[in-house]
Amino acid sequence: MKHCSVVAAPSWAMAATAKAALALGVCRQRPSTRFFFSSSSPFALRTATSLSSTSTFPYAKHHHNNTWAVMEADHHSSQSFELGNEAEDMQGLQSVPSSSGKARDPVSYFPKRGQELELVCESLAFKGKGVCKVKSTGFVVLCDRALPGETLVGRIVKKKGSYAEACKLKTISPHDNAIIPPCLYAGDCGGCKMQNLAYEAQIVAKQQQVYDLILRVGNFKLTYVGGSSETHFRPIVPCASQYHYRNKMEFSFGVQRWKLSNEHSRMKEPPKEVAAHSVQDSLPDCEDFALGLHAPGRFDKILHIEKCLLQHDVANQVLVTVHEFCQKHIRDVTAFNARTHCGFLRHLMIRSGRDCQNGELQLMVNVVTSDYEPDLLKPLVEHLVSKFPQVSILNNVTASVGGSAVGEHEYLLHGVRTITECLRGLSFEISANSFFQTNTAQAEVLYKLVEEACMLRGDCTEVVWDLFCGTGTIGLTLAKRIKHVYGYEIVPEAVADACRNAERNNIHNATFIQGDLNKLTAEFGRDLPSPDIVIIDPNRPGLHPKLTKFLTKLKAPRIVYVSCNPATCARDLDYLCHAEDGLATGSYRLVSVQPVDMFPHTPHIECVCALESLK
Repeated sequence: MKHCSVVAAPSWAMAATAKAALALGVCRQRPSTRFFFSSSSPFALRTATSLSSTSTFPYAKHHHNNTWAVMEADHHSSQSFELGNEAEDMQGLQSVPSSSGKARDPVSYFPKRGQELELVCESLAFKGKGVCKVKSTGFVVLCDRALPGETLVGRIVKKKGSYAEACKLKTISPHDNAIIPPCLYAGDCGGCKMQNLAYEAQIVAKQQQVYDLILRVGNFKLTYVGGSSETHFRPIVPCASQYHYRNKMEFSFGVQRWKLSNEHSRMKEPPKEVAAHSVQDSLPDCEDFALGLHAPGRFDKILHIEKCLLQHDVANQVLVTVHEFCQKHIRDVTAFNARTHCGFLRHLMIRSGRDCQNGELQLMVNVVTSDYEPDLLKPLVEHLVSKFPQVSILNNVTASVGGSAVGEHEYLLHGVRTITECLRGLSFEISANSFFQTNTAQAEVLYKLVEEACMLRGDCTEVVWDLFCGTGTIGLTLAKRIKHVYGYEIVPEAVADACRNAERNNIHNATFIQGDLNKLTAEFGRDLPSPDIVIIDPNRPGLHPKLTKFLTKLKAPRIVYVSCNPATCARDLDYLCHAEDGLATGSYRLVSVQPVDMFPHTPHIECVCALESLK
């Protein structure tokens, strides 16, 4: 999460997110409720067709005023309500006591912003939000930190027409698998939203999310391995280590510290209004310096962190050391103010690796600042080196007012520019700004699954295109079993790392090219041999429409889609495998879907999907 920029997601990613919300919760409205979609694109028609054929309830299609609707059949009543039309709100169904004990306003079918309601959570949806229903009306509400089976009181913070979003105020009856999270910051940090849910229940919920998205958003017929369907859905692969698995963490400096919930409870007079994300939002600041993670939904306030259970213990020691030193010398090295854009210290990135020869821990500390002032950082550098002799320290400098931790210029202050990590028998160099899987142990599992999905013939004759290749990790782990791998990546530093990693591991059948796959030209790929396998590993927005169209025309014999966002993955698979009218056959057939839990306690899910060409 970047701390001061507000970046609009691409339209193709926003559409997938909205569709995912529909598939995972809004489509479970009460009887005689209609859902409307624009008829201007086949996207809506395919959605309506999918819901009518896959839902557990009987749906019927309805066309009215040039819009498509999906209406749940109700044999007992002919009354229906169009979601999003506030003029037709149903009022006065019942009154519900508020969390303060006072009677609330009468509950309307379309709740109002600020209204407190009793909710029942039914499942977890995209981004880990709980799919809840208003207990008295059945209206769907997405609520952060709500768990399936839990009854709670929530406050409506946003209205989205056919559903709403709420913040959780208190639990009435907990989930059967609810646990006390071991992290001090679990109730305030936006990172580990699922820490209060037993891990076994987490992976069950994640598996169901992927299944529902591929089924409803992707419009596929699924069956678990051994079933009769063409597409095999494989059980999720859990993570062996639920804590201390991250090899990289980014923290932010700030001048406004976010109070913890237990700090709020010690106040004599609690705030009158509860904020959208936490009861702390209205509290006065207690310090003018903080180092930690951004408070959920806030670009300007920092939740002070002294120990993150996801990163290495030594990395936590580095974090505490930097915080104590900088707070002590705050007059010399000021923290960045996200509102005034003044201040020197902006971000602290800590990476850990290991020497592939002896297995010893390696550390990299990247201090991101507004200006290049090595004399200001020299005391901090000397202090860190005295405590952690193995550390390498870099300084990224950025003048951007946004929240990016990637600088326009990079300077080496101590040690070396890269650290190393071992993956599938290879040694990789990692620079400060290059991409590398943050869970090394589970990346071993993931890449093995990718290789299995490639279905290599074993005669070293295949040509592989590795799109969004990062530092070349996937392609290089396959290189010794194929003819040649061609990697594409937009980040120049990552391409340079990939070339060094190929040389480091004595791999000569790998070529890496710097380029933007979101800005394809007609000449793309013409100077390369046709691929037998295309591996795509995009970021969360998924594939740009230009790239998706290119792949449908390319018709490579096999595509392996590695996704970190099952919602956009399902959308892209739908495009690759289904024609725009939703009826005819597309360019590929989805063979298998394999969810992998790379990041326990977070809502993120990784998937490996195998596709075969129909040509």
